[in-house]
Amino acid sequence: MPRAYTITADAIASERARVNDDLSKFDVSRVLKMDTLELRPMSRRDVHLRILAVSAEHNVDHAAIADTVNITELRGGKIYPGNSAVGEVLAVGAEVSGFRPGDIVITHCNGEPDIYGYPLRIWAYDQPDSVGWYGEEAIVGDWQIIAAPLKCGLSLWEIAALPLRAPTAYHMWRRGHGIFRLKVAEEKRPHLNVLGFGGGVSELFLMLAKAESQHAFFCSGSPERRAHLERQGITPIDQKAFNRFAGAEDVKNFSKEVKRLTDGDGMHIVCDMLRGPVFAAGLAALAREGVNVSAGWQLDKKITYDSAGLSVRQITLDHIHFETIDGCRAATELYGYVFRPTVHREIYPFEDLPRCMQELFENTQTGIPIVRVAKAMPKAVEALIK
Repeated sequence: MPRAYTITADAIASERARVNDDLSKFDVSRVLKMDTLELRPMSRRDVHLRILAVSAEHNVDHAAIADTVNITELRGGKIYPGNSAVGEVLAVGAEVSGFRPGDIVITHCNGEPDIYGYPLRIWAYDQPDSVGWYGEEAIVGDWQIIAAPLKCGLSLWEIAALPLRAPTAYHMWRRGHGIFRLKVAEEKRPHLNVLGFGGGVSELFLMLAKAESQHAFFCSGSPERRAHLERQGITPIDQKAFNRFAGAEDVKNFSKEVKRLTDGDGMHIVCDMLRGPVFAAGLAALAREGVNVSAGWQLDKKITYDSAGLSVRQITLDHIHFETIDGCRAATELYGYVFRPTVHREIYPFEDLPRCMQELFENTQTGIPIVRVAKAMPKAVEALIK
């Protein structure tokens, strides 16, 4: 049977007891455990994958820590995590027509589309009976995979960084930009100031803005990530210079810097995947009629704000989750042309995935973290391993 990682409710409870529920001392690597997986029988529309590489995702840390909800407990006490992967097709069901053995594909995590195509649940998180892709092999429906764009100019590791993050950024940009344009016509304000905080999704969000000739600004505590985006024409802002917005004075100083950088205008669209103290900074940075868009809550899932104040300023807060399947396909077409992600300097071996997830939790990585699952790679991707 193939190997795969699991999270159990017992392991979460044991680690929480060890640290007396002090999550700052929580060690995610003690919760993610290597196990084996008996693959379900293939149906006529299924595809058998060999997993080549995966990216570390914050939803896995949330599952391991159980800080949002204890999703592992809600799903019966054990889950197989991982909802972003690059794989090789090993076999296909009798009714699969779009894929064949040897194809290289990426996954998406839209676990159950609603009537408009947006996910009710996320695969390998809250979708019942879903088995994730932090394993050596997987059985997926043919609707869950997209042909990998191997000729896009990205390395295998850069491609592996994008299956979850790129559709999220694509959806957020369409929403944030579209909402702002409902309020302010292009002839009134042709070029917009766009700000992103934090990590991979925000980086990709800003690449979309830059590709549409907007003024993009990246606020991060990582010098490596700021440098990567600066090379793409995106203005860097050092988040640590403002004490990560720990107090009101830090937020005030940040607001002043934003006004200086934008000739007094402020930001028209803000991407905030972090919340916590970043939320107040993002609101302070917004210009009138601005839009704050989010699909994440890495620091805190609850926010407070002055509703009257935002109404007077015509500010819109927009929350999204993940893209439609069509949106995932559209985002994939932008690999290499728009999306050129920052990848962490170490590519982790499969056996070190728990350490990778702990370092993601500690926020010490220099880019999107990638785990190499397969030791032997197919010829189709050999030239992409850089």
